Amino acid sequence: MSDTIERIKCLIIGSGPAGYTAAIYASRADLKPVMYTGMEPGGQLTTTTEVDNFPGYPEGIDGPTMMTQLQAQAERFGTEVRIGMVTAVEFNETVGGIHKVTVDNSKTIEAETVIISTGATAKYLGLESEQRLRGGGVSACAVCDGFFYKGQDVAIVGAGDTAAEEASYLANICNNVTMLVRRDEMRASKAMQHRVNSISNITVKYNTEVDEVLGEQVVEGLRMVNNQTQEKEDIAITGLFIAIGHKPNTDIFKGQLDMDETGYLITEGKSTKTNIPGVFASGDVQDKEYRQAVTAAGTGCMAALDAERYLASLEEIAQ
Repeated sequence: MSDTIERIKCLIIGSGPAGYTAAIYASRADLKPVMYTGMEPGGQLTTTTEVDNFPGYPEGIDGPTMMTQLQAQAERFGTEVRIGMVTAVEFNETVGGIHKVTVDNSKTIEAETVIISTGATAKYLGLESEQRLRGGGVSACAVCDGFFYKGQDVAIVGAGDTAAEEASYLANICNNVTMLVRRDEMRASKAMQHRVNSISNITVKYNTEVDEVLGEQVVEGLRMVNNQTQEKEDIAITGLFIAIGHKPNTDIFKGQLDMDETGYLITEGKSTKTNIPGVFASGDVQDKEYRQAVTAAGTGCMAALDAERYLASLEEIAQ
């Protein structure tokens, strides 16, 4: 462990739309933020080829370029962006307390405020063909990418409410939607099941799993397998959507920050405040409902404003 301890006003953990937007606002408020990017600088959008639904880009933009631009904007106002992974935290429960953070198991930072924007990681099936074709027709967000498959045949994997919602969404814009359900029934609510079953261009395949995603550069088809009979079937599709859930990147905060049963951080009311004074959460790490770049950016703005107001309240107390 390094003997050098750095003291800063505002530490931002994570570098997606939430983290960079928090950095922009915190910089403009003269909080001199320091950001650690984590293992995936730019977050999930760096794996997205086209972003067509973020306001201000009439022609669309690719995810990595958008994240590079957000970083440049944050740095223009004075954010210090560092490559590094926060590996341990020690939050102070006292109002005005100093929070200790360890980076890369070696460097210690003391922060007056911490904004957590570590995001969530989409769960995938783990197939080689699936991973190879991510960005080439395999997606974990139908709302984000479904538009690119308008009028085409697609498939979706999942059995919960999110999968049912996304299947319904895709059915509105795609020609045919094949829904793969691993068990002999859906986990989705009865209302969502009724909705799926009432849509004529959704075909539900029960007891069915993905055997292989077909295609070299882009998705061209899907090989399905019935897990009861082991019978395989190929269908022609151009898009495959995985809707089996997300895992929030919150493991290092367990035992210190309040979170729900699936690990999403709990924030107070409409704010980004966690249960620890001076620690705020923004983006997908605390949002399991919307999970969009624009909503993440909005909560990043909120977190920076909450941090600024928190520090201002401490100054008032000191006076």
